[in-house]
Amino acid sequence: MTQHLGNMLTAPFRFVGGMISQTYRNVVTAFTQIWANKGRSMLTTLGIIIAVSSTITVVAFVSGFGKLMTDMVQGYGTQFIMVRPYQASVSSRRGTQRVRLDINDIEAVRTECPAVRRITPFVYTHDGEITFGNEKVDEVPVRGVTEHYQTIRNFHADFGRFFGPVDIDVAAPVMVLGRTILKRLGVDESIVGEHAYLDGNRFLVIGILEEKGGNLGEDQDLTVMIPYTLAIKSYPNLRESMMFLAEASTPEATHQAAGEITRVLRARHGLQPGQRDDFRIDRQDQAVKQFENIRNIAAGILAGIVSISLIVGGIGIMNVMLVSVTERTREIGLRKSIGARRRDIMLQFLTEAVVLCLIGGTIGVALGYFATFIASLHPQMIEIEVPMWAVAIALISSAGAGVVFGIIPAFKASILHPIEALRHE
Repeated sequence: MTQHLGNMLTAPFRFVGGMISQTYRNVVTAFTQIWANKGRSMLTTLGIIIAVSSTITVVAFVSGFGKLMTDMVQGYGTQFIMVRPYQASVSSRRGTQRVRLDINDIEAVRTECPAVRRITPFVYTHDGEITFGNEKVDEVPVRGVTEHYQTIRNFHADFGRFFGPVDIDVAAPVMVLGRTILKRLGVDESIVGEHAYLDGNRFLVIGILEEKGGNLGEDQDLTVMIPYTLAIKSYPNLRESMMFLAEASTPEATHQAAGEITRVLRARHGLQPGQRDDFRIDRQDQAVKQFENIRNIAAGILAGIVSISLIVGGIGIMNVMLVSVTERTREIGLRKSIGARRRDIMLQFLTEAVVLCLIGGTIGVALGYFATFIASLHPQMIEIEVPMWAVAIALISSAGAGVVFGIIPAFKASILHPIEALRHE
């Protein structure tokens, strides 16, 4: 009775131990066969290697560029909100209607929205003309803002100074220039303290903005900033259709701030329930999420397209395994004649296919890392990092290809009749 009970308790351990031992022998046999046919095995795994290395490289580059764009958007601050006058036209032929959004609306938002920490009007025109000496730059974006703009947009002056509250109150004719303006005028920071002309009006240059570079094709350093109070005098047609920028008190309060702005502006504009807003609110935190989603979707789609070659590689492995079954028919017959079961034969060939695919996948991962490393040595290349999830998916896909495309050769080997197999020449 005690012996029977002991056998029942140890049976699961013996079974697991037997499975581990069988798997180990199958893996050793697989490596032995692969090593015995090194050249053919390398050519067989070539499709898997190309598929995995291409997938790793593509995902790394897409993730790197996506991270660059996400970091760039986050650099503006996730608490940043832009509000602009906007109304979708009922008739598509009429386009976008011009609606009212003035300084009184902006002041109401400042005083009635506790979740808004800072706010600045944003008077914008893209066709300014700046002249200094004999040099002239056309089609210059001009931004009329307050001193809060530099904090809200994280865009500070790194030489000289930005204009302050006094400059805003008296509409002082002062300007801060972007770095691209300096290059086009052929001057350096020594222009600070000198006078330049903007649309024919004389301005004192008081500061140079820090270099920001490009963003989605826009040169952020091609800009001139002046006090908004002077901007609405210089461009009176923009007085009643102004944009404004706001900063939420905390990143978590961005949604609340947007809701408060909506409430205040709808009340001031007399909009009834069911009427569309005559303004548009763009939140920076939503832009960050959209960029992250686009990056992930793009990486998945491109990886899926590239991994089609995995199917081609799997088909090649299946063909070679079928040839291997034919070549080893007598071996199969001999193994069956001494007691090997169908599942033993099937597992042996299936293990060999999986090991072959995993070897190809591992080499592919190594080549993918090598390709990204070589690319990262270029001085203008963005930071590239191979995501670990891409490596895991590549190896799992390789093993899956071995199972899918190895099952037919393994099944063919398992159903061979031992006598017929021993007669095979």
